[in-house]
Amino acid sequence: MRGRTKTLVLGAALVATAAAVAASCTPVLSDSAPEPAKIAFVPKIGGIPYFDAMNAGGMLASERLGAKWFTRAPASVDPEAQTAILRQLIAERVDVIAVAPNDPAELAPTIAEARAKGIHVLTTDTDAADSQREVFVNQTTAEGIGSALVGSLMKKTGGTGEYAIVSCGRAAANLNSWIEAEKAYAAQHYPRAKLVETVYADEDTTTATKLAKEILNRHPKLTGMIGQCTTATPGIARAVRDQQKIGQVFTVGTGTPQTMKPYLVDGSCSMTVLWNVESLGYLTAWTAEQLATGTPLRPSNNVSPELPAVRYDASTRTVLLGDPLLITQNNVDQFKY
Repeated sequence: MRGRTKTLVLGAALVATAAAVAASCTPVLSDSAPEPAKIAFVPKIGGIPYFDAMNAGGMLASERLGAKWFTRAPASVDPEAQTAILRQLIAERVDVIAVAPNDPAELAPTIAEARAKGIHVLTTDTDAADSQREVFVNQTTAEGIGSALVGSLMKKTGGTGEYAIVSCGRAAANLNSWIEAEKAYAAQHYPRAKLVETVYADEDTTTATKLAKEILNRHPKLTGMIGQCTTATPGIARAVRDQQKIGQVFTVGTGTPQTMKPYLVDGSCSMTVLWNVESLGYLTAWTAEQLATGTPLRPSNNVSPELPAVRYDASTRTVLLGDPLLITQNNVDQFKY
């Protein structure tokens, strides 16, 4: 009996051991879904229609993708304001920071801090090519913007005359690249046109209007102005209206449609050249989600039914929204922002 009992005990122990081993090899299934990616959007400045439209597009994409999108906007274009926001987001351990840098060089060290902490960083609307950003979400090429703006202005001025540029921040990489493209395009195609002045309004429409009026006074033969950003463009149109120069001085620029509608209707602005800003926000959120999930970007990406073939250039790590839109009084109501 003792021998049999010993055998039974040993057999039971072996069965228990086998069961324990099997249990340890069985994967544990969890009912909890993975945490949504936390994507922080940091525009150049808060409270302007352009970045509000980008934010709307980002929110829509995040709802579809199951991500968490939120905006932290500086109250001024002072680069230190963006730096402070990025450091706060680093402390909060967000997954992705999507930033439109006011001063790419100033922001580069803070971008490096974020990357060192394992936080993904992409630039959008404006690049910081010399930083450690992983991707740039570009609205369109500098050459596309430059040729569209200069071409539309020169159609009004007959390809001659004096014109000026009112831009925003002196260090804004995207705006500066557009200005260089405009100069090159004008020199090649409109050699009889003369750029007389370039000034900077720092994302403030009132300042842009003031500067534009000063330009009109300094250059009585002026025939045109280019607004280089969405706050400068309504400012230069307002200056032409206030100075009663409609039909004498023509303006074009990169203004948001509904902001520019009154100026397009009364002729103080001939055309605004832009892109679908909500789509830019959508693409920004989509790209951020790809970074957060480790999904590689392809040469052509099916982002959404509205963006079925978005190109990615691996050599510059740039996602390109597409060609610019030409917005006039005839099609301005197609856009609700």
